[in-house]
Amino acid sequence: MANLGNMYGPDFTFLGIPRCDLDDSSTYADADVIIVGAPIDSGTSHRSGAKFGPQAIRGGDYLPHDGMRPHLSLRVDALQELKIYDAGDLLMPGGDLEASLKVLEIATERISRAGAIAVVLGGDHSIASADVAGIAHHRGMGRVSMIHFDAHADTGESQFGALVGHGTPMRRLIETGAVRGDRFLQLGLRGYWPDEPTLKWMAEQGMRSYEMSEIHHRGMKEVLDESFATLTNECDGVFLSVDIDVVDPGMAPGTGTPEPGGMTSRELLEAVRRICLELPILGIDIVEVSPPYDSADITAILANRVVLEALSAITVRKQGGSYSPTRNLLDR
Repeated sequence: MANLGNMYGPDFTFLGIPRCDLDDSSTYADADVIIVGAPIDSGTSHRSGAKFGPQAIRGGDYLPHDGMRPHLSLRVDALQELKIYDAGDLLMPGGDLEASLKVLEIATERISRAGAIAVVLGGDHSIASADVAGIAHHRGMGRVSMIHFDAHADTGESQFGALVGHGTPMRRLIETGAVRGDRFLQLGLRGYWPDEPTLKWMAEQGMRSYEMSEIHHRGMKEVLDESFATLTNECDGVFLSVDIDVVDPGMAPGTGTPEPGGMTSRELLEAVRRICLELPILGIDIVEVSPPYDSADITAILANRVVLEALSAITVRKQGGSYSPTRNLLDR
């Protein structure tokens, strides 16, 4: 199922962690987390290039790729304290989006059934319709809630006449029953889409979508506080989907559909940390990193840190630890 390395470019794993082979369960029998690349951008509606995202995210770090990353604030080293493997990139035929997504759906179901958390490096956001569906096949339809960071709602009925694309995955997940609309949280929306009929459909599903201006005026803490209880009600856990364009393009220019007025890098990282500390995470994807439009690799580095922030927080939660954002750094 999986390539032995990266589909585009040099062969290396995420920050030097061990490999596994999804076709050989003995290579990941003890896994807590399995990282897999989904190098596809056939679902994009504007600027392509996200198929190079997995490669950029794996390498977006100035430190040695030695399989070690002690977290300054959380005082854990996820790459050392969890069993984390990199399965490489899935072989995704660029000319057949639906076939590529089916490969991903099978992969995440396999990872979930192995008792591991799937961390998917995208790729455009069409992959969410597959990676979440795969986990739902294991956990049960409607048993996975969703936290979705994005400038765009991705709830379109179609995209240029196609049902599959990076503007439609959230609608497909709700329509198929993989995720319940009333267990679906969106953060960071802004700009000039969707239209009124699409917003009406979203409201009818019971979705909760926070526009960037609401987050700015109310604060991220308050928004998350009122959402967490709903997300864990009647669900086994949460899938976290991060479109890098939720961040302002001044801090994350390397993306296909940039929209001004987004979150800061710090806001995203702190939100991801809190989510993974406080909620049971079943899967994660980080999408829409398009290296051809990046500047000094800052988008790739941010995406790399989103993964590390999530893994570090998951480690603290697994170990039963705690964290206060207001404590002094040197206090133990």
